[in-house]
Amino acid sequence: MTGREALPLAGRCDADMPGHWLLARLGKRVLRPGGLELTTRVLAAAGIGGADVVELGPGLGRTARDIVALRPRSYVGVDDTAAATEAVREVVKPVDGTVVVADAAATGLPGASADVVVGEAMLTMQGDKAKRAIVAEAFRILRPGGRYAIHELGLKPDSMPQETKDDIRRDLARSIKVNARPLTAAEWTQLLSDAGFEDIKVDYAPMALLNPARVLADEGLLGALRIVGNLIVRGAARRRVIGMRLTFHRYRHALTAVAAVGVVPSS
Repeated sequence: MTGREALPLAGRCDADMPGHWLLARLGKRVLRPGGLELTTRVLAAAGIGGADVVELGPGLGRTARDIVALRPRSYVGVDDTAAATEAVREVVKPVDGTVVVADAAATGLPGASADVVVGEAMLTMQGDKAKRAIVAEAFRILRPGGRYAIHELGLKPDSMPQETKDDIRRDLARSIKVNARPLTAAEWTQLLSDAGFEDIKVDYAPMALLNPARVLADEGLLGALRIVGNLIVRGAARRRVIGMRLTFHRYRHALTAVAAVGVVPSS
C-alpha cells in the first residue's frame, strides 16, 4: 500500500494516520499486498532488464531498488510529493535515474517513451475515474509492445456480490483510514483491457501484509524486530495495527494480492 497521501510523517498522530504510512513510520519497508515474492514475479514478467522503465508512485523507493537491481536502461519515477522524489533519487543513482513531481494520471512524460510502466499498490487507493485515468496515462507513455505491470489488492471470487464488495471496502476504509477500493481479478483485467492493453497475464499471492511470517520474510529479522520494538513503545500505533490485522483476518478468504501485466498492441 503506497497510496497518494503526502509522504512526510511528522505532525500526524498514529491514531489517524493512513495505515500504509503508519506502517512506514513503524519501520515497515515492504508495503505491498503480495509482498516481495509477488513483486519479484511481476517485475520478471514485465521484462525490466535493458528497458526504459517508468514507475508510478514509487513512494519510499523499495520497488525502485528492485527495479535498479534488474539493470534497466533508464528509470523515471513519477510521484506527487517532493519528499518522496528526494528519497527515490538516492535509490536510483546507480542507473542515473530521474524522478519527477507529477500526478500519475498526468505525468507530463512524452508519449511512447517507455518500454515498461510499473505501479504497485497505488491504483487500489483510487476511485474508479482516477483508476481509468492512470491506466490510460500508462498506455499513452508506453511504446508499441510495451508492458504495464501492476500489483494491487484484490477481491475473490470474481463472482462476489456487489453488496459484499461494498461491505469489505467500507470496513477496510474504516480500519486503514484510506478509501481503498480493491477489485476482483476480473475487474483488474477489464480495467487494463478497456484502456487498450492485450495479452494480460495475471498472478496471485496471499494477502498477508501483517502476517508475522510475511513480515519476517519481507523485512528480515532486524527489520521485523525494529517494527516490534516500535509497536511496544507506541500504544496508539499498536492498537491501530491490531485493528488492521483483525480486519484483514476477518476477510482473509475474500482478500488476495493480484498482479497483472498487460501489453500495448504492436500495431
